[in-house]
Amino acid sequence: MKQLLNMLFITKPDVYLGLDGENVTIRAENSVIARYPLHNLEGIVCFSNLGMSPSLMGKCVDLNISVCFLTPSGRFYARVVGETRGNVLLRKKQYRISDVEEESLKISRNFILGKVYNEKWQLERYIRQYPLRIPVNIMEKASSSLSEFMREIAISKSLEQLRGYEGASQVVYFRQFDHMILNQKENFFFHERSKRPPENRVNSLLSFAYTLLSNDIKAALETVGLDPYVGFMHQDRPGRASLANDLIEELRAPIADRFVLSLINRKQLHADDFEINENKSVYINDDARRTFISEWQKNKQDKLTHPYLNEKISWGLVPYSQALLLARHLRGDLDQYPPFFWK
Repeated sequence: MKQLLNMLFITKPDVYLGLDGENVTIRAENSVIARYPLHNLEGIVCFSNLGMSPSLMGKCVDLNISVCFLTPSGRFYARVVGETRGNVLLRKKQYRISDVEEESLKISRNFILGKVYNEKWQLERYIRQYPLRIPVNIMEKASSSLSEFMREIAISKSLEQLRGYEGASQVVYFRQFDHMILNQKENFFFHERSKRPPENRVNSLLSFAYTLLSNDIKAALETVGLDPYVGFMHQDRPGRASLANDLIEELRAPIADRFVLSLINRKQLHADDFEINENKSVYINDDARRTFISEWQKNKQDKLTHPYLNEKISWGLVPYSQALLLARHLRGDLDQYPPFFWK
């Protein structure tokens, strides 16, 4: 269990939530293991399969405390709210800002600043940890180039210009990706990003990781009351979760890219874990997919200190913390959206 910015996250899959007076009780095996005062809460996010009592749900509705249900793996089920005004006002503010480029640009710049910063930090970690196994001079130049892009991004004058800097910085970053593959290089190599379809094993893994991360982010946005389909940098398109596409940018390197590189370098996946189709598309097979998801869930339990909140949380809660911070900014509680700067 974790309380974060007045949101209670129930991350244990085998607990049951009940009501005792004005408190939420957390039960495991017929005994209360924790309790939290309701008056401190704005919402409850429940990853448990066991759920909660009807009396607690009714109390939350009366007190305007949102309740969000997700699977233990983080897939969004539903959100229960009472006669709440906050989410309506929040979404209206989101829609208004999305229609004004100048306001959208202020938020989008921070998304991309976070993205490029985290990619730079990814390179710096490998430079520091594996100086004898990588071309240090080449990667240091790439890191310097990313720093220059960050300066340009910070003063970009339009969304079109911002997208240009973002695209150019990605070319620099992905040119270094193959250097960070330290083992199994004969079967796991990377030359450029290919998406539809993925044309090699590394691209297949990246695409799968981005899909899982996108699902987590959509669930997080739904949890805090934002519309995942109305973005600021990515344009509206039927069926596309544009805001989730915005928020994923800063989390690709520290969550998805780092995870994929770890699987390869630790030899947790192998060449025969993939299927190559007639059109040369490459996909992970069923057995390896189960391994991937299992390790993904384990990775989400690892701890870090959030760089802005200065709280120790699990990696699995990072999308929720950023969604909460974005909602706080839109409500006017924060002057600007604080991007996730990985440390």
